Amino acid sequence: MHYVILGYDLTAWTIAFGIGAAVCLLLYLAKGLVVRRLAVFAATTTTYLDDIAVKVLSATNPLFILSIGIVAGAQSLALSEPRATLLSRLAIAALLLQVARWGDIGVHAWLHYYRARRVGQDAASTTSTAAVGFVVRTVIWLVIILMILDNFGVNITTLVASLGIGGIAVALALQNILGDLFSSLSIVLDKPFEVGDFITVDDIAGTVEYVGLKTTRIRGLGGEQIIFSNSDLLKSRIRNFKRMQTRRIVFGIGVTYDTSKLQLRAIPEILREVVQAQPGVVFDRAHFKSFGDSSLDFETVYIMQTPEYGAYMDAQQAINMALFDRFASEGIEFAYPTQTLYLARQQKTDTP
Repeated sequence: MHYVILGYDLTAWTIAFGIGAAVCLLLYLAKGLVVRRLAVFAATTTTYLDDIAVKVLSATNPLFILSIGIVAGAQSLALSEPRATLLSRLAIAALLLQVARWGDIGVHAWLHYYRARRVGQDAASTTSTAAVGFVVRTVIWLVIILMILDNFGVNITTLVASLGIGGIAVALALQNILGDLFSSLSIVLDKPFEVGDFITVDDIAGTVEYVGLKTTRIRGLGGEQIIFSNSDLLKSRIRNFKRMQTRRIVFGIGVTYDTSKLQLRAIPEILREVVQAQPGVVFDRAHFKSFGDSSLDFETVYIMQTPEYGAYMDAQQAINMALFDRFASEGIEFAYPTQTLYLARQQKTDTP
């Protein structure tokens, strides 16, 4: 018997099915072979790009392979123009969906690698990179959907214009939130500070505890938690003390006006010797700076080779103790605020 299905006999259908099945089988085997070979190669390298490639190729959907097999098998059939056009559009839609899937998996894999690498250094990256990943993946799927609609003959110009006008309206309504969101991304990418850094913002000092999508939280010196919006924070002057490599210290002392000339000339050398005796300290200079209201003022500058505040205070304490001992042995007195009042007595003269 001669059977005809949808205008084609069993022989034509058998040939089309055989071609489609062969193409599907070959693509499936090729996918498995490439993924296995690439996984073996990725295990021998230090870069993560090949690992991402393995995950992306592994995400190839069997339905996509099936759609390619169907298109390949249909080439043996003399399809009418409407059927050929519909099949072509379906095949392109399947390809676009697979591209979106590859892009989604690639972005997710890269963000996972980035968070795993930064989790010990910057815990705030987890939250912010999640936001970045959501935005990028949403954009990928939105673009693919628009391309699929355009492939099926839908006029997307009006739709894109509507989305643009709606996006502007939403942006105006949520401009403060969006400003904080982009500020959060700026903090993560530019890294003016990280979680654990000690910073000052204007006259507020503390340790960064958390960087979120909208706010950054700082633990103040008094133990209180201080919360800044991200946009306001980036508009302020930020001083990051954790990134200090050295500390430049300037301190002054004053001696009394009763100090002799010989003692005055010896004081800069005494200051130099005392400062140089401290470990981890580089002496810069010591000078007789000025004549104060109640003291002769000297200024000393030195460089701490470590940024640690405790080490600086230990060195300064040792310097103060040594100066106290040296000045006592040299008979030099530290000045303190005093005023001397001179009275002129007017002598009376007898008049005849």
